[in-house]
Parts: sequence; C-alpha cells; structure tokens
Amino acid sequence: MSDTLQPLHTPIKRRSFFQYAGATAGATALVLAGCSKDNDPTTTTTAGTVSLGTGDVGVLNYAYALEQLEAAFYAQVVKTPAADFLTGELAYFTQIAAHEAIHRDFLKAAITSAGGSLLPTLTPIFTTINFSSRASVLNAAKTFEDLGVAAYNGAGILLKSQAYLTIAGQIVSVEARHAAYVRDLLAPGSFADDNQVDATGLDKQLTPTDVIAAAQPFITEKLDASTVGK
Repeated sequence: MSDTLQPLHTPIKRRSFFQYAGATAGATALVLAGCSKDNDPTTTTTAGTVSLGTGDVGVLNYAYALEQLEAAFYAQVVKTPAADFLTGELAYFTQIAAHEAIHRDFLKAAITSAGGSLLPTLTPIFTTINFSSRASVLNAAKTFEDLGVAAYNGAGILLKSQAYLTIAGQIVSVEARHAAYVRDLLAPGSFADDNQVDATGLDKQLTPTDVIAAAQPFITEKLDASTVGK
C-alpha cells in the first residue's frame, strides 16, 4: 500500500501534541463539558454509504470527517516535503499538521463522550496531488482550508449545544488563519478576495451536502451528509 493510501488517522507525535495542546486544553474541556450523552441518532452504513448521522453528533462527525482529511494531508506533506519549498514553509506545515491532528482528536473525544457512534477512520485518495511539488501542495492546501472554513461557517447554525458552537468558532478561526496564510503564499494579498468574502464583509459558507460533495473525491468511503444537523 502506498503512503497516500494509508488511513487518514495518524496519531500525533507525543512531543508535538504537548507543544500545541496547552493552547487549546481549555477549549477541549469546554467541549467535553457539553457532551452530556446526547440522544442524537448515530451514524449508519447502508449500501456502502456512511451516514454522518443527525443532530449535534451528526455535525461533530461531519467536522471530524473534514479534520481527518486535513490531518492526513498535512501529515503526508510533512512526511514527504516538496523539494522546492521555500525557507520556513516546511516548519509552517509541520505546525499546521499538529493543529489539524489536535482538531481531529478533540472531535473524536467529543463524539465518544457524547455517546454517539463515531465515524470510522477514513481512507484518503491523494492521487491528484503531487507532494513533491510546492505548487501542487499549496493549491491542495488552499482547497482544503477554504473548504474547511466554509464548512464550519455553514455548520454553526445547525448546532444546538452552546459548548459545541463555542469550540467550532475557535476551530474555524484557526482554519481561517491557515487559509489566509496559504492563499498569500500562492498570491500575496489574496487572503480575503471576493470569492471568499462577500460585499457585506462576511466569509463564505457552505452546506454539509455541498462540502461533502467537494471533499468526496479525496475520500474512499462514500459519505452521506443529508441528515447532518436534522
């Protein structure tokens, strides 16, 4: 099996975890405090399709799927860095890989604490990404980060728990920082261009079904987001 076909869940190294976990430990406690055995229906698998579920647990599984994808992507970037990365870029991607791994593990803990059915470990399809090319990596990172920000923006209205909404807001702010930085690496000044921020100054938002449709080409398992938040 090639490196790009490994499962999306790669445990974060202990040193990296403690380096970044301190800044977000309070947010984790907030999420877990809100996970009071929700009664949301759990995920189901039918005819080869994995449903993300309903209610807040469905929203958390939706976010968990995206964080698995991002964490796997950046883990691969760090494992096989592009030869033409500029000075400091590998260090940046190493840092972002740690952020995404922590987001993934936070969401996993929240779903488990809520008593919900945890989305399976997903398997990536990164065959369209040339990890040896800086341009290919940056364009893929831009795609994933812009999608992630729009996903969290659109999911906020679906959450019933204030604790979950608070942590989602904290995660999306980090994702937005990632997106802005990657965009500026590709084209300086493009961090908030018109296809991401509208005339009222609000960031783009997408529905779960639209986001999963965009992410699906990068995930082996077929996901169904039609009941997320319902």
